[in-house]
Amino acid sequence: MPNPFEDEAGTYVVLVNAEGQFSLWPERIEVPAGWEIANGPAGRRESLDYIEQHWTDMRPKSLVAQQRGNAA
Repeated sequence: MPNPFEDEAGTYVVLVNAEGQFSLWPERIEVPAGWEIANGPAGRRESLDYIEQHWTDMRPKSLVAQQRGNAA
């Protein structure tokens, strides 16, 4: 059975969690707790492009907030 996370012909959604982290997720697999759909359903390439355009800072939101607090 092929890996559903690497199926070039598959349909995906882009998930995001409370920390602002993104994940490519096969549409046919239930969205895990703590994640919500940010985009899709769409093809794999379109979904990866969305992630690349919107996830520009890999740091979790809590770390960004902590670093801003320490810099002040």
